[in-house]
Amino acid sequence: MKEDIVKVSSEIGKILDKDKRIVIFSHVNPDGDAVGSAQGLYHYLRTWISQVTVVLPNNFPAFLNWIPENEKILQFDSQTIQATKAIQKADILFYCDFNDPNRIEKISEVVNTSNNIKIMIDHHPEPVHFADFMISDTSVSSTSELIYEFISLLEAGKPKGKAIADCLMTGIVTDTGLFNHNSENRRTFEIVADLLEMGADKKFIIQKIYNDYPYDRMRLLGNSLHNRLKFYPEFASAFIYLPKEDLVNFNHQMGDTEGFVNIPLSITGVRFSALFIEKDDQIKISFRSTGDFDVNQFARKYYHGGGHKNASGGKSYETLNITIDKFVQLLQQYKMEITGDI
Repeated sequence: MKEDIVKVSSEIGKILDKDKRIVIFSHVNPDGDAVGSAQGLYHYLRTWISQVTVVLPNNFPAFLNWIPENEKILQFDSQTIQATKAIQKADILFYCDFNDPNRIEKISEVVNTSNNIKIMIDHHPEPVHFADFMISDTSVSSTSELIYEFISLLEAGKPKGKAIADCLMTGIVTDTGLFNHNSENRRTFEIVADLLEMGADKKFIIQKIYNDYPYDRMRLLGNSLHNRLKFYPEFASAFIYLPKEDLVNFNHQMGDTEGFVNIPLSITGVRFSALFIEKDDQIKISFRSTGDFDVNQFARKYYHGGGHKNASGGKSYETLNITIDKFVQLLQQYKMEITGDI
């Protein structure tokens, strides 16, 4: 474990006490690691601090509805007054799974007018220095793994509790894509083993996240593969695009397209995949890669986004057709980097 993480965790431990009022945030359009890390930290702090609240910018996917005490999470877009009061009264704010205040969108406007102690725990590259305390490590699998380390340091030993274990296991499983990426370190699997000993139900978690989808989602996937998949073997690339009418026709619910971006990587020879989803005001984009092609830098440079070397996201404010046309042009430009023929 990095020495600075040990040092910062010790400093944070000195300001935490049972009378503190705490709010935990995660980023807009929260995924498994966002919800898992925030709720894992929530369940730990609730063992000895009474006033702890999780606030998310908007709703999370339905496949996470089983997360312990998810019903207590405040959604800022639909519970604005209640969430704002909690933030204004808080002594300490924890930022989980993001490193730029823009990632919580409108919540940042409330935070900027409050005098709270701010603590960031995250594993994404190129953090913005906006918090009083920062625990940042890009080498770990997920923010949930960092939360485990943070709790262990505060407890001077392994944490306890099934709810904590289930939440953190969720974050690790989802951010590694069932250990397909971001999972090259031995420590990740040591933590997974510890979580299993704590009572994490790995089989149940994987079933709920990856094998419990509604019928319409499967129809959307089938249509996407048959009608919306484009393959460019000369660029070792493929992508799926989803126009708004597809989302309407197949009764799209939040989380239904989770994992779609990974599917083109199953095509022989593909090293770079993308998913384009047409929204009312933007095109939501996800990127995945294998090997050395850095989709984090690609997303940052062209698509107002970022993430990890092999998994990132972004957005476009142009039409779906123009966005796709420009993307194909970029494939030509980056052909040697993607294919590895440098």
